[in-house]
Amino acid sequence: MNASFSNPPPDAGQRDIAPLVKPAELEEWVIYQDESIVVLNKPGWLVCHPSKNGPWSSLVGAVREHFQLEQVYLAGRLDRETSGVVLMAKEETAGKHWQKALEQKKVKRSYWAILVGDLADCAQVSGFLGKDPDSPVFVKQRVTTNSRKSKRAQSAFFPLFSANGYTLSAVVTKTGRKHQIRVHAQSLGLPLVGEKLYGIDEEYYLEFCRAGWREEWIDTLGMKRQALHARTFGFVESEPTFVASLAEDFQSFLVERMGMDAQALEYAEKKAQEWTDIQFRGE
Repeated sequence: MNASFSNPPPDAGQRDIAPLVKPAELEEWVIYQDESIVVLNKPGWLVCHPSKNGPWSSLVGAVREHFQLEQVYLAGRLDRETSGVVLMAKEETAGKHWQKALEQKKVKRSYWAILVGDLADCAQVSGFLGKDPDSPVFVKQRVTTNSRKSKRAQSAFFPLFSANGYTLSAVVTKTGRKHQIRVHAQSLGLPLVGEKLYGIDEEYYLEFCRAGWREEWIDTLGMKRQALHARTFGFVESEPTFVASLAEDFQSFLVERMGMDAQALEYAEKKAQEWTDIQFRGE
């Protein structure tokens, strides 16, 4: 791969044109809804924010069209390739309520990630993130020193299951920086499975932006997207808390590449809940 450019276009990383959302599948993604909010399990091929390909090409656009809403209020976005729980308010009062709670850290999100390598124990990563000046990728971040432009970032990784050179990890972020989990995983020497930008070689990302996905990469990268799933989203001290079931590609990797069975998955879920509860409450 020899692709190289210094300033990728705004939609870089989205050159593979994703299919449009179908109303029937949107209904299947709904975890919960009432008169004020709708909570969905976003797939890992869909952007959150409206794109130039029309309303059915993004989660926000599809929700607005399907539920015939003039406006929706997103409480925390996910990257296109990150699957999992997303909450949107149907009206402004509820939107402000959830967005304010998120800013005040009364609402927390936890993730599951599949790492390349063995994570033996809980890992706390704390420091600063900033733009990577050594990368030709304009959006790429890196762990850096404290400066006027860098921002403090904190993440915690907890191993749930390890096998065949991979680790399923629960992740909690205490800050919400661009690409934070992906950068911190790479800084530990344990990049995410499927990672094109913060993995073994950023040339995968550059080539992906130029010409799209290549099926032969699956043997090296393991998945077509980064193996990151937003597992839970909800209030720390009260209900509700919403849980997104694992995406099909994520779960297939656990079963086929790591040999996880139903009993191991159930145990991992129990460990993740206990650990994230401790992290959220600061015990």
